[in-house]
Amino acid sequence: MPNPAIRLRDFQEQFKKAASKTIPDEPFIYDEPTMISLHFDLHSIQSVMLKSDPESLVFSYTRVMMGFLFFQQEPEHIAMIGLGGGSLAKYCLKYLPNAHFTAIEISSSVIALREKFSIPADNDKFKVLHANGADFVANQSDKVDVLLVDGFDENGQPPELCSTDFYNNCYTKLRDGGVMVVNLHGSDINLGSYASRICDSFEDKLIMVDVEGDGNKIAFAYKGKEFPLTKEILFDRIHKLGSKHPLTLHDSTQEITQWLKKYSLYSAWKKFLGD
Repeated sequence: MPNPAIRLRDFQEQFKKAASKTIPDEPFIYDEPTMISLHFDLHSIQSVMLKSDPESLVFSYTRVMMGFLFFQQEPEHIAMIGLGGGSLAKYCLKYLPNAHFTAIEISSSVIALREKFSIPADNDKFKVLHANGADFVANQSDKVDVLLVDGFDENGQPPELCSTDFYNNCYTKLRDGGVMVVNLHGSDINLGSYASRICDSFEDKLIMVDVEGDGNKIAFAYKGKEFPLTKEILFDRIHKLGSKHPLTLHDSTQEITQWLKKYSLYSAWKKFLGD
């Protein structure tokens, strides 16, 4: 199979040439023989699917977000805010078949395109909720092990998905040992504020990973006492996951290891100061 990154660049160039100068009022798709993509405007791509491999994670940031497997190798319940083209949902359904997966999407127009992106119908293990992600985490009736936050609209990150209350509710929504993963724009002027809020909500148990090539940053926030992971535990889990997943999880390992070291030093310093 050709390099996905090269195929994606070619696809993006084709899209730019074919795109109309009139901005549609609703989410729209761009369809070509090998790929299909979801767009909110003419300047960015929200999701891409390879027609020959619908479960493939084309965008590198989605592959990095799967780093939650370092913390939760066999989650019972995964929730995702922001359905998009369903890349992460389809991957998890295929490679984590024992997990229950709930996708929360606020746009009925995006949900209406689910068949175009080979997103399966709702069943006993998978469902798509037409709801606001902030409302979903505010409802504490059903806890989850993994919470994926990839909610963007045509204006970027909605305020209700990056507020202090939202991150506090995400923390409470997780079971002990759970992890929240947030896709963030590295160029967002409020990035530091978002990271600070997550740190406050998750007792400083935060790892930020750069996504090579696209400027995104992925935040991993952990709930529980088993943090930070030791290097030995991390690499043991990578080895075990390698036989079950086609992902190259080593891509983000170095940065995660560096952040874990920083956290250990920070924790030791706080303890020394008596904080």
